[in-house]
Amino acid sequence: MTNKIIALVDGSNYSKSVCDHAAWIAGHGSYAVELMHVLGRRESGAGSDLSGAISLGARSALLEELSNLDEQRAKLSIVRGRAILEDAKALLASAEVKAIEHLRHGDLIEAISEKEGDAEMILIGKRGEAADFAKGHLGSNLERVVRAVSKPLFIASRAFRPIGKVLIAYDGSASAMRAVDYVARSPLYAGLKIKIVTIGSATDAAKKRLQDAKAMLSAAGLEAETGILPGQPEEALGKLIDDADFDHLVMGASGHSRLRSLFVGSTSLEMIRTCKVPILLVR
Repeated sequence: MTNKIIALVDGSNYSKSVCDHAAWIAGHGSYAVELMHVLGRRESGAGSDLSGAISLGARSALLEELSNLDEQRAKLSIVRGRAILEDAKALLASAEVKAIEHLRHGDLIEAISEKEGDAEMILIGKRGEAADFAKGHLGSNLERVVRAVSKPLFIASRAFRPIGKVLIAYDGSASAMRAVDYVARSPLYAGLKIKIVTIGSATDAAKKRLQDAKAMLSAAGLEAETGILPGQPEEALGKLIDDADFDHLVMGASGHSRLRSLFVGSTSLEMIRTCKVPILLVR
């Protein structure tokens, strides 16, 4: 495992939670934290021609005014981005976690792709700056990140609380097996209460899969309970999280490699939309 995590901050209500979770992860895993804020192309001053069919003299004056406004907007975006990063760095410092910050320009996915190669994990808030206007919806950037990143993706809930009880959703798929393996190898989960559950009928095959997953954790010194729940995954897992007061959900992304850029399992996306606790999504 590498020793760096990347935390994406955008100034939304979720940014503080991202920082709080980053501090918790860094403290438990001795990770360095890199904060990243990405200015989109529009924020960077790449304006559009809004002049239309205007006479030449007026058009030239308007274009100059628009260019000046774009330049001012770009400068303000840079100042705001730096302020967001400094606030995030101060939040981590208050938890005795050092961080370095990156202000990037351009596309978010491209910026992440350039930095994620040597990162252990990417952290992002469930929703962005329009969160209060998008109840029940994922941020558009988050959906793009979920589909694009190759590293484990930690999706922070709106509010932070220390993680003590972990639920692993397990369906026997390759990504679910990698999720269990990640928990087994990660220092984050040492000493926590862990339960592995699958959804469906209590068949011998389902019980065998759960026992195999439990054995993988046991080999790493982690004890886990197992369980089989009836019903639909989104509803059954959500109810269990609420009823048993779990703090964190770990699950695999069930997309296929050839379609990964276009498709992520519907259960994964629905759980991200509805789950009230932070989720670790593992490819």
